Amino acid sequence: MEEVPAAPNEGISLSALRSQFSVNGEEGPKYGFDGSKYHYGDGTSVASQNSSQILTGYDTLDVGPNYDFYANTNAQGRVRRSRPSLFQLHSNIEEDSCPPPLYEETNTGRAPGDSSEDDVEEPQSEPTRFGWVKGVMIRCMLNIWGVILYLRLPWITAQAGIGLTWVIILLSSCITGITGLSTSAIATNGRVKGGGTYFLISRSLGPELGGSIGLIFAFANAVAVAMHTVGFAETVQALMQESGASIVDPINDIRIIGVITVTCLLAISLAGMEWEAKAQVLFFIVILVSFANYIVGTIIPATPQKQAKGFFSYQADIFAENFVPNWRGPEGNFFGMFSIFFPSATGILAGANISGDLKAGEKGSLDEREMFNSDAYYRACLVRDASGIMNDTLAMSSADSCQGLACQYGWDFTDCITNRTCTYGLSNQYQSMSLVSGFAPLITAGIFGATLSSALACLVSAPKVFQCLCKDNLYPVIGFFGKGNGKNDEPIRGYVLAYIIAVCFVLIAELNTIAPIISNFFLCSYALINFSCFHASITNSPGWRPSFRFYSKWMSLLGAVVSVIIMFLLTWWAALIAIGIVIFLLGYVLYKRPSVNWGSSVQAGSYNMALSYCVSLNQVDDHIKNYRPQCLVLTGPPSCRPALVDFVGTFTKNLSLMICGNVVTGGPSPATLDTASSNSHVTWLNKRQIKSFYHGVVANDLRTGVKMLLQGAGLGRIRPNVLLTGFKRDWRKDKPSCIDNYIGILHDAFDLQYGVCVLRMREGLDVFRQAQTHVNPGFEASPERGVNTSVPPAPPSIQFPQPQPSTVFQSQQGKKTIDVYWLFDDGGLTLLLPYLLTRKKRWARCKVRVFVGGDIQRKEEQRKEVMDLISKFRLGFHDVEVLPDINARPQPEHVRRFEDLIGPYRINTAQKDGHVTAEQLNQDCPWMVSDEEIETNKPKTLRQIRLNEVLQDYSRDAAIIIVTMPVGRRGQCPSALYMAWLETLSRDLRPPVLLVRGNQENVLTFYCQ
Repeated sequence: MEEVPAAPNEGISLSALRSQFSVNGEEGPKYGFDGSKYHYGDGTSVASQNSSQILTGYDTLDVGPNYDFYANTNAQGRVRRSRPSLFQLHSNIEEDSCPPPLYEETNTGRAPGDSSEDDVEEPQSEPTRFGWVKGVMIRCMLNIWGVILYLRLPWITAQAGIGLTWVIILLSSCITGITGLSTSAIATNGRVKGGGTYFLISRSLGPELGGSIGLIFAFANAVAVAMHTVGFAETVQALMQESGASIVDPINDIRIIGVITVTCLLAISLAGMEWEAKAQVLFFIVILVSFANYIVGTIIPATPQKQAKGFFSYQADIFAENFVPNWRGPEGNFFGMFSIFFPSATGILAGANISGDLKAGEKGSLDEREMFNSDAYYRACLVRDASGIMNDTLAMSSADSCQGLACQYGWDFTDCITNRTCTYGLSNQYQSMSLVSGFAPLITAGIFGATLSSALACLVSAPKVFQCLCKDNLYPVIGFFGKGNGKNDEPIRGYVLAYIIAVCFVLIAELNTIAPIISNFFLCSYALINFSCFHASITNSPGWRPSFRFYSKWMSLLGAVVSVIIMFLLTWWAALIAIGIVIFLLGYVLYKRPSVNWGSSVQAGSYNMALSYCVSLNQVDDHIKNYRPQCLVLTGPPSCRPALVDFVGTFTKNLSLMICGNVVTGGPSPATLDTASSNSHVTWLNKRQIKSFYHGVVANDLRTGVKMLLQGAGLGRIRPNVLLTGFKRDWRKDKPSCIDNYIGILHDAFDLQYGVCVLRMREGLDVFRQAQTHVNPGFEASPERGVNTSVPPAPPSIQFPQPQPSTVFQSQQGKKTIDVYWLFDDGGLTLLLPYLLTRKKRWARCKVRVFVGGDIQRKEEQRKEVMDLISKFRLGFHDVEVLPDINARPQPEHVRRFEDLIGPYRINTAQKDGHVTAEQLNQDCPWMVSDEEIETNKPKTLRQIRLNEVLQDYSRDAAIIIVTMPVGRRGQCPSALYMAWLETLSRDLRPPVLLVRGNQENVLTFYCQ
């Protein structure tokens, strides 16, 4: 294409340099170029030249970089542009009859001014999006400053002591901190849509692990709603108890209050994300005020009423006493306290869980642990046990018998300590923060804000994650919950499901029981998030380019390992259940193999492993013991010859290489390339459970294409060594040149040291469909089957459903026989293939019979020799029969039948008397057979005729007949004569016939080295 530099401030039109052209179809112009842009008949344009002038300084069809070329979605109210295809840039448009396809199709690609009023759609309302403050920071901090901080951290400090509480907080901070860095790396490696943690893991590790973690994480968030709600209900019940009020009893009061609270939270969630975000901001402000109130309360001198309940302001002795652990009750151990505390650390992913509602570029995780550490310091002002009775002041007479640290401050709590009846102090009162604060109602308001905000965040997160999982259709049934409503695609059904789960766990009404359940599920999720980051980094995929650089793959691995270890240290049986659920769901997805492709790191890892193993094979020399028949199967489109595919797939499955080759004849064009490389062929093979590769090529003729496959298929040492094709049944009706091409393919394979197999079935191999796109013309053509060959090929963009017809090779073969006619030694391939068949379940009950030629005088001796040889090969064949009459003369009627078969291809008298020399005739018509060639090859001809008679006598009821294929010398055996040999040898036989000829190199050995 000629390019003309453009002036800086003006464009130069190429219309003066290039004439307008267009390609016309039956209904008018298909597409054309008018000097300014490519356009189609309906007015749509491909790319405008104006942007090219601005960005490149040249008037050219090429365009500069543009966001639209890489985006999968279109911005509201803006026309999306498309990059010109390579076809448009490279091909001569005037010589092509098909419109150039776009690399990225779009229905919004009209040029400005071309769209009509009817085409204008009303712009949809933009969904509500949140920035990093509302969407991430506030949401994460509210989850971290939740029920555990207000109601359980003082109690955990009393149990574990300030020192071990710091360790618990530090360990949680390390796990969540590493997970936060891993999450940031994954989240910045491309645009993250809705689905939060599930989306991150599934798009990184693939649907197998991502799906299982998505279910677990959504369930854990739904249970977390119950945990936070129970904390709120506990506080309300405590207030009611102080006032002397009660509904039923303490436990049932918590249940009733909890169910009512979850119902109210569901109503807020159903109102929409915007209202939920406003409520979160209000809760955030209340919590900050309560924190300030709490800090002030620790500084204010303690009143006698507070001292009676164990509060004495900051005291060094109290700090020292509370620094060491004092385990009490069945949960009194380090990991018991860790399991109760850890759910508070799960707030770091609260922002990531609503990733679909965040503005572009916002981070999805946050980690805040400083408030927890500060809270541990506040324990320096409250003793573990106190009675709350104002009369428990220390008397002079009881000073010597007084127990507890409160004795130093004039209080005697000896009775309640001894009887374990103390109702106040760090170890006995969950509401101790209200006691320490300056104004208790503000702490109560903070508890309400913390518990309700955390419950609300989890109630929103669980359905959002679950909705994304449902839309991916990885599991059955759950798709019902994936339906969204409104401009924010709210998962109403998911909200109801999360509500039901939360209510079920609210009925437990015990916070210390619910928290450990959540810990294992969240630790399992964190382990996989960290492993996802590590695996994506270690695979060295070019697609792993996170903009967040402050992470380490080894730290991510450490975080994953530590998370798994802690899972078992917390509750080993719960860890086994969580891992068992993951494995079960993983196995289901592996079995179902959903049709999704997310470019996961597992795919990159598989590629790395395959590449590494392929390269390592180059260092290993071939050995006979490791020989495998690696088959290049000329199937054309595999769906057209299912019997051929099924037969080869039978003995190559889980054993050796199978490549289905397809030659599309014609010049290179988008249509032919799409036909050759269509994924529909691989989809058909996968659906049929055939473990095979597919390789399609475009060539001017069949033989050239097969040569390309013979020399180019495979990789390194994993390359075909056996060519397997179908028998050309219609050769007598086809053009002689097609016969020559077919036989030439067999000669080409022999020249390249391939073994060759030809499969013939009585009913043929081809399955024709009216809408098929292509059939290799060198094999069975449609006239014999009455199919119209004038039907034009379907456009490559149209994918017709490809049927899965049943074949004889898919059924059980029963107790039939596999008859092997090992007439000539080809290296052992003729024996190896039936052995591989008998290793498969469908053929295992078949008996293998080996037939060899021999002399009637030495029949038994020859049989014993062949038996000894076969036994050394350890093939398990025990039935050998010598055929002494195989070299007898065939019946005269069969000979005449062969002469009639070859008659049309013999050189007649007129050709002999003409001026054309034999050399010219052989060059122009290599399929023609002269009398001399007939006479020279007469012994081989009679042998094929006689062998067919033997097959008719001995193998009429076999499951399959495997015969050593004759070899015709190039230049001495015309293609028509060779084709007649193959026809005669395999004709009129009911069982499938496989003609086999190895490359004359050993494929069997009886040595161990």
